[in-house]
Amino acid sequence: MLRLSLFFLILFATTRIHAQEKQFKVACIGFYNVENYFDLIDHPEKRDEDFTPSGELLYTREVFVEKTANLARVISEIGTEYSPDGVAILGLSEIENRSVVDTLIAHPLLRNRNYQVVHYESPDFRGIDVGLIYQPKYFELISSRAVPLMIYRDDSSRIYTRDVLLVTGRLDGDLLHIMVNHWPSRRGGEKATQPLRNAGAALCRQLADSLRAADPDSRVIIMGDLNDDPVSPSVKNVLRAKPKVNQLRTGDLYNPYYDYFKKGIGTGAYRDAWSLFDQIILSDNLAAPDAAGYRLFQAKIFNEMYLTQRTGQFRGYPFRTYSFGTYIGGYSDHFPVYVSLVKEVTGN
Repeated sequence: MLRLSLFFLILFATTRIHAQEKQFKVACIGFYNVENYFDLIDHPEKRDEDFTPSGELLYTREVFVEKTANLARVISEIGTEYSPDGVAILGLSEIENRSVVDTLIAHPLLRNRNYQVVHYESPDFRGIDVGLIYQPKYFELISSRAVPLMIYRDDSSRIYTRDVLLVTGRLDGDLLHIMVNHWPSRRGGEKATQPLRNAGAALCRQLADSLRAADPDSRVIIMGDLNDDPVSPSVKNVLRAKPKVNQLRTGDLYNPYYDYFKKGIGTGAYRDAWSLFDQIILSDNLAAPDAAGYRLFQAKIFNEMYLTQRTGQFRGYPFRTYSFGTYIGGYSDHFPVYVSLVKEVTGN
């Protein structure tokens, strides 16, 4: 069994009057859309020519090095209020390939964490994939696979988009299944493209139900850039992620980002409105306060001030890498999200 080396002390109130001090292990799990993290090579099979030194965006080695350093800084800081090791597991989207992730985790800010990579090439028409990095001291990888999202146009031709990455492992002995997603975008209109994201939600729901049917004690996390908000039909009606813990029944899913959205807090902005496309959704046996093993302590958005554009037309928006084709040296057009899970320490 894995043993976490760090303990997190929490004052857990059992009633409003009486409180009891307990020791908990903590593990942080997050997701980050890193916005067009391409290498410098023009791959003929991909639409990546703009992200090359001679391309329209002048994506030079200097840009790539600074982009890598920026992302490494963000990842190095996520979750450090709970553990100096930061995120034990982090899902990623908008990565071009395995090589950019290898470069990222080799950065001096991340190198000592010994992150390992799970990645598969997807058939996405833009050439971007999802992936996952994890620290072996916290998470023991058992298996992984890419699950294709099969969606079609009216003429029966396939729409090539990102696969769902399904990763299975043990978090300190607790069996955990993680799905990393990047559902189809709203390009072409929100209403017209809604069936595409509904298909992504249906695939995740089917996978979650199958995993729980095979082992009711297994825990499921669905994370990603869903290109829909917590109240959108795909998340609310198809995935059936519930907004309140007290609504949960066995087999249900819980969305801790619903309340953030209702308060107007998001992870991305467009036309002066905040969206919350980046979400981490948990099975009931991770969310319930009395759940055995690891359970949810807190869900957060990592929106430090340096990740926010401070001047100009998009003041207050996430500070992105390019603006209207001009390099501005930011981080991403999305804020990362993360959850802290706690597990009571029993015995010595």
